[in-house]
Amino acid sequence: MGLFMRRSKEELQYEEDLQETGKMKAALREFFQMIVIPVALALFCGKVLIVNANIPSGSMENTIHPGDRVIGSRLAYLGADPQREDIIIFHFPDDESQIFIKRIIGLPGEEIQIVDGQVFIDGAQTPLTETYLKEVPQGSFGPYEVPEESYFVMGDNRNNSHDSRFWENHFVSRDEIMAKAWFQYFPRIGLVD
Repeated sequence: MGLFMRRSKEELQYEEDLQETGKMKAALREFFQMIVIPVALALFCGKVLIVNANIPSGSMENTIHPGDRVIGSRLAYLGADPQREDIIIFHFPDDESQIFIKRIIGLPGEEIQIVDGQVFIDGAQTPLTETYLKEVPQGSFGPYEVPEESYFVMGDNRNNSHDSRFWENHFVSRDEIMAKAWFQYFPRIGLVD
């Protein structure tokens, strides 16, 4: 008898089955790594970490333009309150199925008065300095008393912005804020400010 023994058909079939099972496991592992994990991460990020927004109108020009894509941080206000001049993504107070993006102008407890396009806070003699505006704003509105846990918001393109001045519910409540606009990735790349 030689050193080489003949293997039975059953042994050969068993080895083929093991190889086939190994290939199947490798294919499932690869599918899981390439499809399931990225989809789960994307869903997690979209629900917990970020908001991905497509800008439909020119109300925030020249800061953000129609067609721009912006990422907002859902974590921005976990340990801090929203601040004046923050650009926020929020549920529209008059129809929460709609998502809006505007700049915070009035904080909780403040009185906002707009005279000839200029914003005055709490009866100040000097208007708010707003270097981000597209053009010289027009119109007089208010006064508005901003409730606690709420914000008065306006677009940077004041003469073409449907914002707190015109809504039935003039204020964005804290729980309607989804995220702070953070990063623009299309068609330009850069921080939103």
